Order: sequence, then C-alpha cells, then structure tokens
Amino acid sequence: MATRTLRIAMNGITGRMGYRQHLVRSILPTREQGGITLPDGTTVQVEPVLVGRNAEKVEALARQHDVEHWTTDLEQAIHDDATDIVFDASMTSLRADTLSRAMKAGKHVYTEKPTAETLAEAVDLARLREETGVTAGVVHDKLYLPGLVKLRRLVDEGFFGRILSLRGEFGYWVFEGEHQAAQRPSWNYRKQDGGGMTVDMFCHWNYVLEGIIGTVRTVSAQTATHIPVRWDERGDVYDATADDAAYGIFGLETPAGDPVVAQINSSWAVRVHRDELVEFQVDGTHGSAVAGLFRCVAQQRAHTPKPVWNPDLPTTERFRDQWLDVPANAELQNGFKAQWEEFLADVAQGRPHRFDLLSAARGVQLAELGLRSSDEGRRLDVPAITL
Repeated sequence: MATRTLRIAMNGITGRMGYRQHLVRSILPTREQGGITLPDGTTVQVEPVLVGRNAEKVEALARQHDVEHWTTDLEQAIHDDATDIVFDASMTSLRADTLSRAMKAGKHVYTEKPTAETLAEAVDLARLREETGVTAGVVHDKLYLPGLVKLRRLVDEGFFGRILSLRGEFGYWVFEGEHQAAQRPSWNYRKQDGGGMTVDMFCHWNYVLEGIIGTVRTVSAQTATHIPVRWDERGDVYDATADDAAYGIFGLETPAGDPVVAQINSSWAVRVHRDELVEFQVDGTHGSAVAGLFRCVAQQRAHTPKPVWNPDLPTTERFRDQWLDVPANAELQNGFKAQWEEFLADVAQGRPHRFDLLSAARGVQLAELGLRSSDEGRRLDVPAITL
C-alpha cells in the first residue's frame, strides 16, 4: 500500500499548549505509531517542523525529541514547497495574520483558538478558506474528551428525554506570581495582548454547547477582574487589565426546537471543590448526567431519590453514591491526538474538516457578545453568521 508524508510547520511550539498537547501528546505519538491508516489502506505519516522565535529553545526541543527540522523563520516555513500544513499555537494577536498568509500560500491550516481578535477577522478567515479551498481545522479538543464523548452518547441515545438545562463549572486558582509562580502566562491577564477569560473560554463553550446540546441563541454575561495586580515571568508586577472570570447564561435551541438554559461559570480565581477542573451537568425529564474530563456519571428517572428539605436535621444521604458510571465501551485516546488524526485524514483525502474556521468564528462571536453583554448589562441575541 502507498505511504504519504505530511510535513507540518508547528508554530508556537515552545508554548505550554503547543508543546505539551500538540507536539508531545499528539504529533510525536502519531509519528511513533507509524502514522494513520486511511480506509483505502494508505499510510499517512507526519513530519513536524518546529517553529518559534527563540532559536535556542526551538533547537533544544528538536534535539530532545529527535525532530530533524526546525526554524525561527515562520515566513520561510509557510512558503516552503515541502510544507503541507501550517499549525499555529502562538499568541492570539498574531494568529489571524499567520493563518491568512498560510492559506494564501496554499497551505492547509490547523490552529488553536480563538482564531482572531475580532469577529470580522474571524469571518474573513472563514471566507478565505472557501476561496482557497484548503482544509482548515480548529482545535475543539473538549468534544474529544472521554467524559464529553460519553455525555454526547447519552444525548444521541435519548437518555435525557427532553433536555432542560446544562450547568458548567470551570477553573482553578492561578497564583498571582508574587510568592508562587503563576500556572498561566502573564499575557493571559493583559487585555492589550489578547488575554481574558471571556476571549479564551467562550469560544470553547460555544462549540461544547453546539456539540452536546444545540445552537446558542442568546447570551447574558458578567465578567470580572478579581485579581487586579499580578507578577509576570520575570517577577515584575503588572496591572491585570483583562477579565479573569466570566459568568454566562446561554439560551440554546436543540435540533428538535426545544429551548434549553445553560449556565457556565469560568474563573481563574476559584478554588476547586469538585471532582475535575471542568464539569458539566445536563438535566432532562428522563435523567441527568455529570461529565468531566474523563468520567461521566448518570442518574435515570426511575432511580432518582426523593430528597426532602429539612433545615433542622443534618443530611444523611450520600448523593454522589446514587449515580452510576457511564462506561466508555471503546478505547478513547488523548482528545488532542484524536482530533489531529481526524484532521490529517481529512487533509489526505481532500475533504473539509467538520470543525472549521466558520465554527471558530461563532466562538469569537460569542466571546465578543459576552463582553458586550457584561458592559451593557443586558441579554443579547446571537445571530447566525453567513459568509
């Protein structure tokens, strides 16, 4: 059978997500397993090219992981005839330009999100993809997580009956950087550098809500900068100009036309008292389920207990013990790797990727509307985007 190699220029590979999830846990394991196999038996192998601004760091990573090619010249990597795919995990403020230049050069693109700082830029990217005909993919990693794969299966099987609501909790305490180093880069907390919880996470929540429940029709949000002063990587104090928490209520519509209320709290100033860093609870007329990154538990209507409110007596019921684990019933690999391999198959077979730049534009739109909703103190409609 034939073998084909796709050469991937991986920009921003020295960053946390670019390195850990995309290089170490996705592309390198795919290379080590011998690539992927298409339905016709063709083997598709990957050849990463590491791209970054710091030559010393990029060269060290290349040596560490036995990657032959690396460069600090993104422009050269984009226009290299040997490059098939340009991947971007750099700063949000630089992304739209990188993706635009790559598509104009005829390269397929795969990217982190948000894809742009404004909705207009994000829509322009989606239009450019249609004009150039390249395959474009945007990371929708949470839909590939084992917990959400199980949750989506419950939806598909009709477990919930009529879905009523979704509640999500995401976040953890990010240290200010004064006494303990922060777990996130300082630009995340500077609005002028493209930072902010709403910009970062509402694009995720849009595709999660679309992928699990249905279309987002309205948004009402309240943002906050709970920690106004932080310390950067050099130990210098700086003003946090971006929001570090966002509390959103979303009006959804299922494919059947049923209304669903979703509410998601996102915060980098919250201490975790739940099983995982992100959890979603879906409640329906016939049952409920709670999903995290890996685990999903459910409670069917016939097995739902009948709690009685009595503030005069301590609660003796162990509510968590009344839920049953939802089995995977399949081998579920790392979500980033799973989507990468789906995207690579789409590129090799010359077809669109299901999570493309238009899907990403809807995420940017929701973030923009969320910020506007908070500023104006009102609920806003989420109009459909047409190219």
